[in-house]
Amino acid sequence: MTLFVQIVLSGLATGAIYAALALALVLIFRATNVVNFGQGEMATFSAYCTWQLCLWGLPLWLSIAIGLAGSFVLGILAFRVFVRPLLAAPVEATVVVTLGMFVLFQAMVTWLWGAEQKPFPSLFPEGSFSLGEVRVLASSAGTLLILIILAAAIASLFAFTRLGLSMRAAAFDRVRSVLVGINVERMLMLGWGFAAAIGMIAAVLVAPRLFLSPTMMTPILFYGLAAATVGGWDSPLGAIAGGLLVGVSESLGANYIGFLGADMRIAVPIGLTLFVLLVKPVGLFGSQKVTKL
Repeated sequence: MTLFVQIVLSGLATGAIYAALALALVLIFRATNVVNFGQGEMATFSAYCTWQLCLWGLPLWLSIAIGLAGSFVLGILAFRVFVRPLLAAPVEATVVVTLGMFVLFQAMVTWLWGAEQKPFPSLFPEGSFSLGEVRVLASSAGTLLILIILAAAIASLFAFTRLGLSMRAAAFDRVRSVLVGINVERMLMLGWGFAAAIGMIAAVLVAPRLFLSPTMMTPILFYGLAAATVGGWDSPLGAIAGGLLVGVSESLGANYIGFLGADMRIAVPIGLTLFVLLVKPVGLFGSQKVTKL
């Protein structure tokens, strides 16, 4: 039983990283109805900028704070340069542009910092503590705590602030939002900024585990897409729940399904995603849209 709890806790910590990236993907999808395939590479670029600030002698937490602000600005610029001109274009055109952003930011990172792996300082102290017979790594507890704070902040923003309510309205119905005085373009721009900052959080959480590299977030993007699909593409809560579920299922599958091993553990979240799509295509927390003819 102790081993089972250890595996679940490890899966929750990993799932928290997937959940953060899935949350960023869902925020953009709700606003523009587009999956941003460049989200992970934008986050990698921001993580490299944070690492560079640390290399120049700034404290880690100050570097992260500056990196978050820079990520927010990067998201706004990405929207204005790449997405805004295509708001009236077919969705397929914008998807192709986000794939181009994937290639662009990965190439920029490789050009500026090289392809070799670099160590990234951990946000949390080394060591662990006991919960009964279970040993909990400080990094795992810290990762889950950051996800809880992030989820509470996003929920409070959307539920209790004028800005959050305006962003929800703009994502739900752009035309009617304009009629009640909401600047829809500004709300979409802010949504991209917030999503970029959240993606950067996922990157700095995973960088100490995987080392910093231009392709660091590529596999995490796949897990983030799976988490968003499992939870529901129109639900931030679903993105968080989906990320945790994907992380736990991956961890349990790798430890209890012997023939999978470390190389095939991705088969578990893929199987979970397919099962959810068969049972409830809109995701566990997604809402079904009904169109009247």
